[in-house]
Amino acid sequence: MKKITIVLGAFLTLFFVACEGPQGPPGFDGFDGLDGLDGQDGINILGKVIDIEGDFTAENEYSIFFEFPQTIEVFETDVVLVYILWDQIEDSNGDPVDVWRLLPQTRILDQGLLQYNYDHTFFDVNLFLESDFDLTTLQPGDTDNQVFRIAVLPAETLSGSKIDKSNIEGIMGMLNMNELDVQKISLD
Repeated sequence: MKKITIVLGAFLTLFFVACEGPQGPPGFDGFDGLDGLDGQDGINILGKVIDIEGDFTAENEYSIFFEFPQTIEVFETDVVLVYILWDQIEDSNGDPVDVWRLLPQTRILDQGLLQYNYDHTFFDVNLFLESDFDLTTLQPGDTDNQVFRIAVLPAETLSGSKIDKSNIEGIMGMLNMNELDVQKISLD
């Protein structure tokens, strides 16, 4: 009995699905609304990239503090990435090419482990050294004239993006920036 009910139900379903009637009359058009007032134009949110150069010394407790200037607006939701100029190599034409690494970066030295690290707010960036040894034993090459690239990215830019954040060229490409667009600041 169940089989007959299932077969009959299937045939009835096919019968009703296959039926087509004449097309009904078109519906009424709605009334046109009143034009509203134009609103203000929105803000074009762009990222910013800055190079800073400074020294890690005992006097500054092996930290470099950088306060964002008034010309750079950083929101709490923005992403702040910091890169260190790790090396400089030559391309096939003999031109210098910068090698950037995303912080934190750890070096293994004779004295122990040294880490370049940072933290930030929407007001500033604090770059600092961490180690498992006395920082006064560091060589000037590890502390003096250190160059960092700070990228401030709107969260909307990165949401849903699969961009490699460790690749500064990719970040700058996403922001439609080149080397000439990077603001350079010396903290000496």
